[in-house]
Amino acid sequence: MGTPPCLTGVEEKSHYTLAADEKLGVLLLNTGGPETLNDVQPFLYNLFSDPDVIRLPRLFKFLQRPLAKLVSVFLALRTKERYAAIGGGSPLRRLTDEQADALRMALEDKNVHADVYVGMRYWYPFIEQAVQQIKRDGITKLVVLPLFPQFSISTTGSSIGVFRQIFEQDAYLSRLPVSVILSWYQRHGYIKSMADLIETELGKFGKPEEVMVLFSAHGVPISYVEDAGDPYKDQMEECIYLITQELKARGIGNDHTLAYQSRVGPLQWLKPYTTEVLVELGRKGVKSVLAVPISFVSEHIETLEEIDMGYKDLALGSGIENWGRVPALGCTSSFIRDLADAVVEALPFAKALESDCA
Repeated sequence: MGTPPCLTGVEEKSHYTLAADEKLGVLLLNTGGPETLNDVQPFLYNLFSDPDVIRLPRLFKFLQRPLAKLVSVFLALRTKERYAAIGGGSPLRRLTDEQADALRMALEDKNVHADVYVGMRYWYPFIEQAVQQIKRDGITKLVVLPLFPQFSISTTGSSIGVFRQIFEQDAYLSRLPVSVILSWYQRHGYIKSMADLIETELGKFGKPEEVMVLFSAHGVPISYVEDAGDPYKDQMEECIYLITQELKARGIGNDHTLAYQSRVGPLQWLKPYTTEVLVELGRKGVKSVLAVPISFVSEHIETLEEIDMGYKDLALGSGIENWGRVPALGCTSSFIRDLADAVVEALPFAKALESDCA
């Protein structure tokens, strides 16, 4: 991935007032998901065609698309069954649109008027479509906000790479002042919102203090971290530290652990795997588990099917008796307000892509 234009991450306390002739845009980035069962195979093809998802050696790059075709066809039937189990498609587009509307209103409350766009990496509306709408609308300043708290090559990195490529090839867009928020897992508003959800769900157990808090993060291949320098693992561990410190400040000191889910293919991914951890917790006699989908801010297949169905069944079959799951942040008001703060704080750092401000 090329270096994004201008970067801002953790909170920079600043204030910003839009000039009268400015037209602000905010671009939310997400993965996207198939909305019908017929969309599943082409969605998988788009996913596995991404060289940041399947990282082939340079000599074998010509195999990217044929391999994506093979893998997408191979996985399509089982993946369709998974989406059928949650209603026949992904709710991610609808939920991301709702977040976009909520963010626009939160910005209005701060007297910051902005058009908020949604760009998906692997399904409609694609990033390319969102960017063309931004151009048609005459946006004069843009904040790019990936809906991934922690940075990974395979999520934020891939999406920003596409975004940058589009901008570099367009004379108008390359002069548009842009600020990119690469990660925001350290923001206090996000940490507080996660702690709020965890505290609420713990309160639903008969003996909250005995509940094991299982942070389940989307995994990435180990090679991304060890060979490509992906900061995802370090950021995830720091994120969980910050959340547990916030909980401790509230007098909540539950045991907790981190595991990684959603592994695909034969490669070694970050460990421990969520499946293995659940079996081990049952073997050790843990009776109550609260699953926290730490890398997801919207409900989708990894929460609704993988966690709520697959992992719940595995947990109960492994001797765990009480199961709970923290919902995704969605449009939680404190979370959306913090995203609005992040946008406002990023505005003073907007620079034209062609100005080499990275």
